[in-house]
Amino acid sequence: MLQNVNELLELIPQSAPFRFLDEILEIHPDGIKATYRFRREEFFYEGHFRGNPVTPGVILLEAAAQAGLVAYGLYLASEQMNESELRNHLTVFTDAQVDFMGIVRPGDQITIIARKIFFRRMKLKVEVECVSQEGKTVLRGTLGGMAVNRL
Repeated sequence: MLQNVNELLELIPQSAPFRFLDEILEIHPDGIKATYRFRREEFFYEGHFRGNPVTPGVILLEAAAQAGLVAYGLYLASEQMNESELRNHLTVFTDAQVDFMGIVRPGDQITIIARKIFFRRMKLKVEVECVSQEGKTVLRGTLGGMAVNRL
């Protein structure tokens, strides 16, 4: 099983400007804790909303999925696959049931906490929570995804 978080971060297929995962603080068989700081120059702020930039909910959801499904899924799958096999799979997002409970602005950092509900046959479901730097929950719910072969 992958234990080196830097190796794990290298396996994540998303890249700038669509990578919303800076650091993995904790990862273990039951869950993951990671962070992302929304930079002021992110591509989506100019038009969302003019003069009052707010992080779109779909971007918060993507950040939660990148940590809770992609990074955590790679970690769990590494128990069954070698690195080459991991690189030949993509995690696809299959379902979400989330509530948005706060606003994230340019410069804000969120902590993403995901806890495993189940992982079997390369399908993963997690409880996820995104928490602002002030300790306020801004997103909470469940996410599902599965690994598919790239070919």
